Amino acid sequence: MRYFVLFPLVILLVMGCAQSNRKPITELSQNEINSVILIDVRTPQEYAEGHIDNAININWYGEDFVKQLDALNKDQTIYVYCKKGGRSAKAFKILDSLGYSVVDLEGGYDAYLKK
Repeated sequence: MRYFVLFPLVILLVMGCAQSNRKPITELSQNEINSVILIDVRTPQEYAEGHIDNAININWYGEDFVKQLDALNKDQTIYVYCKKGGRSAKAFKILDSLGYSVVDLEGGYDAYLKK
């Protein structure tokens, strides 16, 4: 009986922790833009058409994507975004598994432009 009560609590805790590393891109502040490492994982062509100030372009489709991540400072929080959120969610998982403090900016650059 104890497990029936404990199991849902553990699931809620895990889900709550996982969601804490995601943030709607529309809530991104100028202070955050200036104080975190901001990674745009879109293609160089997409990046050239427009991007958030101070964003570094690391192409998700590039053969050396993971190798380029090695140059990032693990002591600083990384915010990652793409066009709509799919690639950044995948990049988030990789960065998180490599030990980075990372936040996935949900909604992507398209949502950022609409705010």
